[in-house]
Amino acid sequence: MNNSDGTDEDGYFGESVAATYDESSAEMFDPARVEPAVDVLAELAAGGRALELGIGTGRIALPLARRGVEVHGIDLSRAMVDRLRAKPGGDAIGVTIGDFATTRVDGTFSLAYLVFNTINNLTSQDAQVDCFRNAAAHLAPGGCFVVEVGVPELRRLPPGQTAVPFRVDGSRLGFDLYDVATQSMSSHHVTVREDGTSSYLSIPFRYVWPAELDLMARLAGMRLRARWDGWDRSPFTSESRQHVSVWEKPAG
Repeated sequence: MNNSDGTDEDGYFGESVAATYDESSAEMFDPARVEPAVDVLAELAAGGRALELGIGTGRIALPLARRGVEVHGIDLSRAMVDRLRAKPGGDAIGVTIGDFATTRVDGTFSLAYLVFNTINNLTSQDAQVDCFRNAAAHLAPGGCFVVEVGVPELRRLPPGQTAVPFRVDGSRLGFDLYDVATQSMSSHHVTVREDGTSSYLSIPFRYVWPAELDLMARLAGMRLRARWDGWDRSPFTSESRQHVSVWEKPAG
């Protein structure tokens, strides 16, 4: 089924993307990238249940579950979830199909988390605010909501330029286009295959600032507990190009 924006019922992560997602994002599946995130999330879960918003193919959920954390996921893409199900242990993770900004699941959680810039897949401020409210509604008192997302790279844009390349090599070209008036951006991926054919993928996003996320958390009744440059908990500074932020639902 196609939507009015040209996407299918899986959004922008349908079968054509899901089929090669793990390979195209191979660097993000490196244990050196995954394990520090899982360390932090397992600690914050503190023996309770964890809810992953945008669970995808299970890059984080599967190793977190292997740590003994009960994980449930929400994802719009059945194709991505099918890839999760096909992996060892994937059939033991509960997944609800739906928009993670508004979809509710049963029970409460000690931890909700949203990683790898996925908050930007919500392309309006209203949807991002809804996501924070949805996360807070799932959390038990004292529970935490964690977001990993990049800092908008507007400092790299000279006057008149709207594009920032993020990957240029022999087989792939990737660049982001920014509209600073609307905080909209789009990520463009060109892949050249060994047989000389190529493919093109464009995905829309809405970039968001750390202070804006803090306000969204406040509207949802949460408060900032920690912000780091990355999963190694290094300090977040004015030079940071990404952040991992933790908001807490008050226990009282």
